[in-house]
Amino acid sequence: MEEDRTLLRDVQATLIPQGDPYLLQKDSKVTITHRLGGNFTVMCEYGMFRIAAKDGDSLGEKVPASVQEEGSDPEAQSGPPSDDKIWEKLSEVYDPEIPVNVVDLGLIYSMVIQPIEAKENYHVEVAMTLTAPGCGMGPTIAEDARQKILTVPKIDTVNVEIVWDPPWTQDMITETGKMELGLM
Repeated sequence: MEEDRTLLRDVQATLIPQGDPYLLQKDSKVTITHRLGGNFTVMCEYGMFRIAAKDGDSLGEKVPASVQEEGSDPEAQSGPPSDDKIWEKLSEVYDPEIPVNVVDLGLIYSMVIQPIEAKENYHVEVAMTLTAPGCGMGPTIAEDARQKILTVPKIDTVNVEIVWDPPWTQDMITETGKMELGLM
């Protein structure tokens, strides 16, 4: 269900499908077309954009406490970030055209956490693919994944590389993903 809104403040958005940052101005008229992974896909006279969950207040939406408080858990601050936390963040990333997260779609091929020399923080490398080589959403999905991972405490840098080998097939979709898509 599409909803028309007026932005309550300036907000940094991501241009779809390019993945470029774009500042949407306060009082701009937008239409919310999708809500996936806590993020919002909006249309306006300038094009289609993704607004992050943390900026939902710009649309008059309540920002969930879990998003507001990310990075504030003192236990999460000691030692390296957990693989599970990063996979959890990746499961919040969606292709705007498919209502299943990228983990359950089988699009994430690898995720590696690396210490950054002379710092107590970490770098994350992700190799992911898309459902089709011609998918124009790749940069947007990769940027969304990067931004989600950067919310994990002690992660300083993230590189998300789109790869094509091995080619993606529906066999890579998890059971959960197949159930959500009605393939089981």
